[in-house]
Amino acid sequence: MQRLLFLVAASAALASDVTPVQKVIQMLEDMKEKGKKEMEAEQVQFGKFDQFCEMTLADKGRSISDAADEIEKLEADIQQAISEAERLTNEIAAHGSDIESATTEKTEATALREKERGEFQATLQDYTESIDAIGRALKALKEEDKKTSFVQLTAAKSLKLMPSDAVDSIDAYLNANKPDKPSLIMEGSAAAKPEPKTYEFQSGAAITMLETLADKFVEERNKLEQEEQAKRHAFELLAQQLTAQLAQSKKEKKEKEQFKAKKLQSKASFEGDLAETKADKEADEKYSADLKATCQKKSAAFEERQKTRKEEIEAVSKAQEIIASGSVSGKAEKHLPSLLQSAGTGAALAFLRSESHSPKQDQVARFLQQQATSLNSRVLSALAVRVGADPLGKVKKMIEALITKMNDQAKEDATKNTWCVTELATNKATREEKTDTSESLQSEIDTLKASIAKLTDESNTLTKEISELDSAMASATDLRNKEAEKNKVAIADAKEAQAAVAQALTVLKEFYAKAAGATSLVQTSSASLHGQPEIFGDEAYTGMGGESGGVLGMMEVIESDFARLEAETTAAEEAGKKEYDEFMDDSKADKAAKDISLKQKTTKKNTQAQELSTRENDLEGTQKELEAANAYLEKLRPECIDTGVAYAERKAQREQEMKDLREALDMLKNL
Repeated sequence: MQRLLFLVAASAALASDVTPVQKVIQMLEDMKEKGKKEMEAEQVQFGKFDQFCEMTLADKGRSISDAADEIEKLEADIQQAISEAERLTNEIAAHGSDIESATTEKTEATALREKERGEFQATLQDYTESIDAIGRALKALKEEDKKTSFVQLTAAKSLKLMPSDAVDSIDAYLNANKPDKPSLIMEGSAAAKPEPKTYEFQSGAAITMLETLADKFVEERNKLEQEEQAKRHAFELLAQQLTAQLAQSKKEKKEKEQFKAKKLQSKASFEGDLAETKADKEADEKYSADLKATCQKKSAAFEERQKTRKEEIEAVSKAQEIIASGSVSGKAEKHLPSLLQSAGTGAALAFLRSESHSPKQDQVARFLQQQATSLNSRVLSALAVRVGADPLGKVKKMIEALITKMNDQAKEDATKNTWCVTELATNKATREEKTDTSESLQSEIDTLKASIAKLTDESNTLTKEISELDSAMASATDLRNKEAEKNKVAIADAKEAQAAVAQALTVLKEFYAKAAGATSLVQTSSASLHGQPEIFGDEAYTGMGGESGGVLGMMEVIESDFARLEAETTAAEEAGKKEYDEFMDDSKADKAAKDISLKQKTTKKNTQAQELSTRENDLEGTQKELEAANAYLEKLRPECIDTGVAYAERKAQREQEMKDLREALDMLKNL
């Protein structure tokens, strides 16, 4: 192969006036430069990969640590929920026992009450019937109706409540006072009337006995009714207590059942979160372990590749130095041009057929070249040249080694393709999941922001309205106090004025009344003395007559005005106070409702603000994960996507190349 390359290079050199040695030196220089560039590119590539490993492993480490903390917290929450549920179960059972006990007690008390009520009604009926029967007997006795009293006493002694001594007394009385039976005396065809007998009605003792017995029955009936009332009251009180106890026990039992259901629901939610967190942690641990192994493997491979590349560059440099030295380059310039010019194509072909070269090798070389052209295979093309140039034994070994190498490459390529397919599918699922999660979180964030803004506006409005209510109530209180003080002064002044006016009226009225009754003490002539100045007459002075009436009338009007002032001011004060109280009650109720609403909205806003912060943190984390997934996709792209030829095509071509190589090997083995 080397000789073939040398001859090809020599021929090209002759065509371009460049010596083969110079061409080789240039090729070595190109190889060295290419190796350095590839080495540097590989360093940059590994630097990025190593940074990815470091960052990703750190992120996964934090995620695993956070998951461990979350698992510990969730397990504690689950245990607490279980403990709470067990406690509530015991308390619910206790409430159930209380309910059953209270229900049984109420049922038994009700049955006992009904029994007592029935007994009371039966006994009451007996007492009532006895009292009525005794009353009828007393009436008959007092009316001295012997026949009727006999019937009534006979009926009375059969009463349930009739004492035995009373029965004996009645029997004795009845036996002593049996009514006479009428007899018929037939005289001719007419019946004669019996002669009347004198009847001595001795009923005093019976009446006394019956009245005493009636009083006793009335007293016992009253006592029976009082006992019934006491029992009924006691039952109603017990029933009320048991009803209240049942209602409270049922209420507490229902509340604790609801609370237990919430705890069990929380437990189920915690268990779901725990399972999910454990699964995520296991996935992160597996991913981290796999990535760590891959990174270590890649790091070791990088070190080995860099070492190999360095050694390759050193070897190429050394080879270049050797070729460029006088030992090679000088001698080549001295000897090779004439040799190549004389040899020509025929010499080259003869040289190719030297060293145990077989014509069959040319046939194999042509076959491989045809297949290389058909498949556009560089492997078969290069091998075709070597089959025609190298010794037969060496060619066979080379083909066998190439088949083995291609088998290894096929396995490696299949493994890599499987890895690529798995990683791309996982990456795609991750990107889709994180994209959906980001969109969902963004939607929730927008909704929460809108709700918080609305709650803020509503809270500000409520705060302003509460402040306005406080200001209005303060103003109303100030006005009410001033108005009350003013009314108080006005009422006091009116009362004081009325009292003063009344006193003045009393004084004047008493005076004028007294003055009206005054008479003249001196009787003189009505004639006027000469020169006497004008003077009043001899009549008694009774006051200023009409003037006094006008003054009194005015004073009474004034008194009436002050009375009206007092009444109107009192009414105005009551109306003002009532209006103020109604305004304050309405304002306080309105303020209380607004305070509750403000508190609820503030609590809801704070809760949603916490939810918003959580969602924003979740969104930030999700976006970072999405960015990491996109970055990882870019890492996968060179190896798994932008490979030029699809895996199926590479596989098909390799299989065809291996088939052609085996066929060529069979052809060579037959030589």
